[in-house]
Amino acid sequence: MTKLIVGLGNPGKEYTQTRHNAGWWLLDLLAHQYGVRLSPDSKCQGMVAKSRIKGEDVWLLAPMTFMNRSGQSIAALANFYKILPADILVLHDELDIPVGTAKIKIGGSTGGHNGLKDTQAKLGTDQFWRLRIGIDHPRNSSTPLQPVADYVLKPPKQSERTEIDRILERAQDIIPDWLNGDFAQAVRVLHAKG
Repeated sequence: MTKLIVGLGNPGKEYTQTRHNAGWWLLDLLAHQYGVRLSPDSKCQGMVAKSRIKGEDVWLLAPMTFMNRSGQSIAALANFYKILPADILVLHDELDIPVGTAKIKIGGSTGGHNGLKDTQAKLGTDQFWRLRIGIDHPRNSSTPLQPVADYVLKPPKQSERTEIDRILERAQDIIPDWLNGDFAQAVRVLHAKG
């Protein structure tokens, strides 16, 4: 059964280091870890690579649509290769969890995340996996009145980026567990202290 791992972000140099591109940061680490290079694919408006991880065929996808149209790209690839929503893992930034933490779940609310909203609309279901990378909320920062849209489109402070990079390394380790359906183990590794 083919699986799909998608990193959400915005295309363009000006967005590369912004909080909203945390999903791309993790996808880049996975591509490097598994020795593949993402290449343009016009049929899904994204950068893609295919790998074999722990005996599973896996597509990696970075949509080249903007965040609020991510679902177009995801649905195009999933439909073409007949990948079920439950076999899709979306990597994305999450305002509602602290920097330095990440969580994995299937289904549920989009939490106002435009990339998830479009993905849910285009797949016609919320029953896809999400790996939520904590970026914290501006209300918890030194600029609590900063609009959310401005906050997610700015780079994190260096100390925050260090914490995000640390959790991204741990998130890499759960991919084989997710692929093998050992979701309890994936949660244990992701939520481990230290």
